[in-house]
Amino acid sequence: MPTVEYAPGVPMWVDLGTSDLDAATRFYGKVFGWQFQSAGADAGGYGFYMLNGKMVAGAGPLMSDQQPVAWSTYIDSADADATIAKAREAGGTVIVEPMDVMGAGRMAFVLDPTGAAIGIWQPLQHTGAELANEPGAFCWNELATRDIEAAKRFYKAVFDWDGTTNAFGDTTYTEFKVGDRTVCGMREMGANDPPQVPAHWLVYFAVADTDAAVSTISGAGGAVLVPPMDIDPGRFSVATDPQGAAFGVIALRTAPVGG
Repeated sequence: MPTVEYAPGVPMWVDLGTSDLDAATRFYGKVFGWQFQSAGADAGGYGFYMLNGKMVAGAGPLMSDQQPVAWSTYIDSADADATIAKAREAGGTVIVEPMDVMGAGRMAFVLDPTGAAIGIWQPLQHTGAELANEPGAFCWNELATRDIEAAKRFYKAVFDWDGTTNAFGDTTYTEFKVGDRTVCGMREMGANDPPQVPAHWLVYFAVADTDAAVSTISGAGGAVLVPPMDIDPGRFSVATDPQGAAFGVIALRTAPVGG
């Protein structure tokens, strides 16, 4: 059973679509100590990254030439079809229609109106990551977009998220809440973001020591996009794996609020 509780509107799973699953598995094994476990002969190469016997993330080969190498975030839904209907009505573009996944759950994918892809998961047998908010597991999910107001309207309509936006240096940061529970965040893309980089969701994994993790990432063939720096929740960095998937790492100083 998961060590954290998920509910509709809460990020509950992350997975990697990659151009080289074996190489990615070697990389993340070095960085986080993960081991890969196949989901079975009928899963198309998809499987689970395990840590201490617990599922922490998924990974699989790219399913089409149009699919980018990337980490994806999935939001818990009590009814994937109803969630997708809300997303369409709110201006989203459905890229994967709701589909059953081997009795594990019902999945869909949508592009929000700002261009970021987000997954929807209606749990059946698979109820989410079995570890979260601790080293080697995901702890935060963050939307980067150039239109925060459009994003706030969309996610309010689809997941009933309330977004509170505050100044953050030269830009802004938004906390999304379900009721009084903060579940994920959003940053405003600015001059430091190359214009060709689209809106996207970034997954952060907790680590015990950000600088040590960044050293391991570099030594394993990854590239550091944002060097380690301190913010109120902890010390973080953003990197890419050797195949180009971006992810964040953070050594948390305060109790995690995502997951």
